[in-house]
Amino acid sequence: MPSTYRALLTCLALAATAPAALAQETTLRLVSAFAENGIYVVHMQKWINQFNAEGKGTLQINFIGGPKAIPAFEAGNAVKTGVVDMALATGAFYTNVMPEADFLKLTQIPVAEQRRNGAFAAINELWMQKGHMVYLARMVENQPFHLYLNKKVDKPDLTGMKVRITPVYRDFFASLGANNVTMPPGEVYTALERNVVDGYGWPIGGIFDLNWNEKTKYRVDPGFYDAEVSIVMNLDSYKKLTPKQKTFLDKQALALEAMNGFWTSYAKDETARQEKAGIQAIKFDAAGTRAYVDKAYDAGWAGAMKANPDFAKKLKTLTSK
Repeated sequence: MPSTYRALLTCLALAATAPAALAQETTLRLVSAFAENGIYVVHMQKWINQFNAEGKGTLQINFIGGPKAIPAFEAGNAVKTGVVDMALATGAFYTNVMPEADFLKLTQIPVAEQRRNGAFAAINELWMQKGHMVYLARMVENQPFHLYLNKKVDKPDLTGMKVRITPVYRDFFASLGANNVTMPPGEVYTALERNVVDGYGWPIGGIFDLNWNEKTKYRVDPGFYDAEVSIVMNLDSYKKLTPKQKTFLDKQALALEAMNGFWTSYAKDETARQEKAGIQAIKFDAAGTRAYVDKAYDAGWAGAMKANPDFAKKLKTLTSK
């Protein structure tokens, strides 16, 4: 056989196998419910870079963008319906898909322990059933929520005050007498500037990313709950992956959670940064502090029990200290 003919056959063979090889690499479209310049996305981008470097030929992530691509409160529904494959979101932002998504703020044990004791599996079972999504990885822990105000209070009483909320704080702040106002993060700065609201709920970190520090005078201590920010994935998209791709994805999910130690030091840094920026800490006396924290969890679990008593009882048993 002439050498030129053999070379031609070799080229044809390579050309024929190339599509099959390429077919083994799948690209997943991911959107964030949080702004692209915020700490959550910055932290996630480190993971995506590692993911794509190690996943060449197997699995890739294409980060589409933040709320400008898909509004924050629509990210969960976009995953459920398959508009995107994955989203970085907090459960409070997709209660329109399933009210149970907001229960995750009440968990008091690390996600690593949740994986060991069956809590993570229980969450996934319900997420697949009701949300048509896989609860892939919890990216944020050790980020307590706080009440930020522009009016000083000396006891846990918000009567007559207008406070910006998401579902995270609705029941708790209402139990303190607040007039709750729901709005996406992008509208809060202007609302504070125009005195449309007297304060807001938010985790210990992130207010500088949104410039809210410029319009914030006080932070109520201690914090309560734990910010839950996670990666969720469309169930069909997950099922379409090959066994090799699923193994790689599960490995990367654990790698993301292994980075969660970052948030403990970040919380300390942000607390110091707020103090330096002039945000004063409001601290109640011992009885007031105990009442404040107890009311947060009592209100949170009461709302959860009302929405889905069976799942709420199971989650409380598995994730409370």
